[in-house]
Amino acid sequence: MRIETKKRVELIDITDHVRVHVKESNVQQGICVVSTRHTTTAVIVNENENGLREDILSLLERLVPENAGYLHDRIDDNAHAHLRAVLLGSSVTLKVSDNRPLLGTWQSVFFVELDGPRTRTVDITAIGKQ
Repeated sequence: MRIETKKRVELIDITDHVRVHVKESNVQQGICVVSTRHTTTAVIVNENENGLREDILSLLERLVPENAGYLHDRIDDNAHAHLRAVLLGSSVTLKVSDNRPLLGTWQSVFFVELDGPRTRTVDITAIGKQ
């Protein structure tokens, strides 16, 4: 799946794309892995609430601020994005049951852009019994 990000740092809800992919896979019982190929992006599961999304971005800024003297900044000035991606992770694995990804009532799957805007790729793979 291709994503055109619009901001330097943003959370993009991709839950509907994951649901469609699982449905089209015909996997009834199994797992779905959602992953990113980029070292300055992440995939997470959390609640899709405006305040919480802003809190997540604020937390990342406090934990890994830009321009903090990182060695990698000598190359392309985005070390903070790489380090934030390390904290969040590049993939999530979801259980699939009855041809649907199992998510809690408030859970959504997010693609996290940490060095945009850019064109990005997210891989969604469902495996299991059909």
